[in-house]
Amino acid sequence: MWRIWLALAISAVMMLAAPAVHAQTARSTSDRIAVEVSADGPPVPGEVWTVALHFTPRSSQWHGYWSNPGDAGLGMELDWTLPQGWVVNEALYPVPKQLLIGGLMNHVYEGPYTVLVPVRVPADAAVANPPPIGLTARYLACTDKICVPQQARLTLDPANATAEPRMAEWRAAIVPPLGSAASFEFAGTRLRIGIPLPAASDLGDVHFFLGTSEVGQAQQAVYSGVQTFIREGDLLVVEYPLKDIVVPDTVELAFLPRPDRIEGILALGPDRGVRIVAAPGNVPLEGIKPFRGADSAPPPLMLLLLGALAGGLLLNIMPCVFPILSLKALSLAKAGGDERGARRDALAYTAGVVLACTALGALLLLLRSAGEQVGWAFQLQEPRVVVALLLLAVAITANFLGLFQVPGIAISGGKPSATSSFATGLLAAFVATPCTGPFMAVALGAALIIPPLDGLLVFAVLGLGLALPFLLIGFVPALRRLLPRPGPWMERFRRWMALPMGLTALALAWLLWRIGGVTFVVVVLALTVTMLGMLAQFGRAQRAGTGRSVVSGLAVLAVAAIALIAMPQPRPLAASAQDSLLAPEPFSEAALASARTSGRPVFVWFTADWCVTCKVNESVAIERETTRAAFAKADVKILRGDWTRRDPEIATFLARQGAAGVPLYVWYPPGGEARQLPQVLTPDLLAELAQSVAARGTAQ
Repeated sequence: MWRIWLALAISAVMMLAAPAVHAQTARSTSDRIAVEVSADGPPVPGEVWTVALHFTPRSSQWHGYWSNPGDAGLGMELDWTLPQGWVVNEALYPVPKQLLIGGLMNHVYEGPYTVLVPVRVPADAAVANPPPIGLTARYLACTDKICVPQQARLTLDPANATAEPRMAEWRAAIVPPLGSAASFEFAGTRLRIGIPLPAASDLGDVHFFLGTSEVGQAQQAVYSGVQTFIREGDLLVVEYPLKDIVVPDTVELAFLPRPDRIEGILALGPDRGVRIVAAPGNVPLEGIKPFRGADSAPPPLMLLLLGALAGGLLLNIMPCVFPILSLKALSLAKAGGDERGARRDALAYTAGVVLACTALGALLLLLRSAGEQVGWAFQLQEPRVVVALLLLAVAITANFLGLFQVPGIAISGGKPSATSSFATGLLAAFVATPCTGPFMAVALGAALIIPPLDGLLVFAVLGLGLALPFLLIGFVPALRRLLPRPGPWMERFRRWMALPMGLTALALAWLLWRIGGVTFVVVVLALTVTMLGMLAQFGRAQRAGTGRSVVSGLAVLAVAAIALIAMPQPRPLAASAQDSLLAPEPFSEAALASARTSGRPVFVWFTADWCVTCKVNESVAIERETTRAAFAKADVKILRGDWTRRDPEIATFLARQGAAGVPLYVWYPPGGEARQLPQVLTPDLLAELAQSVAARGTAQ
């Protein structure tokens, strides 16, 4: 018993003696990140007294957090016990660092760091013998795997406070305020902040840390999103990504409350930055060009052009383009030895392909600049476009089978012409858009963030790559001589080419069933049968040589156009996990964040029913019993993003990954960084990834 009383007596003596010796005491529930308190000397009445909280991690594995921790973590909370009339101002921090863990952006401090807290002392304060100041600090200490809440109770005796010798060093690390007023405005799903910064300012690894964690009830910050930096003279504009929050239909977005100011830190490089306070205002962008569109600069333009050229060239062997290539094969074979006609034919086809790719790229860039979350092949997310493609595929199939002819068009059995080759090029480029082959992902992803004219050039070179084989055949006689000579076989070949076009029509009908269900497909098929009947009547009028053929042809076009305009939009059908052998969960940012914190490996795949490459990958590598068994053994969490219909959340994630479209496959090993997988999967790739995780788990 006497030992207990002795221990209590010793503890009481130490507690009483500590303030007299050190002017401070600290008692923490954990020592992962220790904290000590000090001041810049004794307080002076009527002036600001600076209190310093110095944090020291136990090892390099632990990190603390900025006031806005980002996607995860916890900002520091301070509870003060002060003499009457003393006021604590906002805490001042050094420049934080970015730490991306599992797709979540954290704003952290690695290594020792100091937070300064200004305390305003009243002019009539009795500083000769004030009561001790009490402080409880609650903060979070984390590694890349675990987080531990910390709590420290600190006291500081103002009367005995001495000047901290490290205070000058700590003040130098605090981010200084910007001397000029900044402004901000909302532009679609972007927060635009205009910062007056001299043109001569040295901009290093620039990044904006948003201090206002919620910028309105309608929108929230995406901390890990791509920030775009735009500069013109003494103005620096930051476009910060936001995501929409679902609001009731009865609420108008314009009337939702907006913040009266935006705060944050503009980091200009390691340990350099300025503190920003922005008020609502106009942020002009006319004539200003972006110089940064991602966390790292995009690849050089020449490298992007080479990637686009190679990607377009490889599209010629992708399954989604083959039916259209069969049309061009007929045209080239009919050119025979006519060298002049072959060159004219090749140039017209190339012009059609390049024009279509450039026009699609321009429309894509225009929609994105207006705030729309769209990507490559966005037009196939519209049911009316798919219906139009189905009607076109059925009409071409009927033409191949001889049901009707189109005068002057090579696919109809007549002589090749520049008009038919140009139209074939337009069609080839339009139907090729569901495919995203190798080399295309980086090029098209970068084309969305580089200056618009450079982006259009990337899309044009993609079209040139798609047309390149036929351009070479038209201008290289040796290649043209390898083609078979024209003859009676061409008519049989034309009829055989109805098979791939018919299969394309069936695939489009299946896609419409996936988009709108059985009722919608029945309506479209009724329209298709009506169109076929009118085309048959058109063909009979052609063969009879009557003047009614022109009227019949115009009637077919009029009925198809009216039907497309009047057709109601189908309701989107939710993707079911039962559709897949792997039984994935639907993708969302929240689901991904939850999966990443579970400690399990995560596989995320983005697909669309109109993406032929996606379906081939699923058949070859994903929807396999071997993959399912390997994933089950490794306890892999599986998420699937279905982009068949427009989904802004998926579009935002694709953009953040630098992808212009689907397919996209991302693998998250436990506790590791994301790994983007190839767009063309090998049969055993996914199983091997899961087996490697299972093997490491067994070894541990």
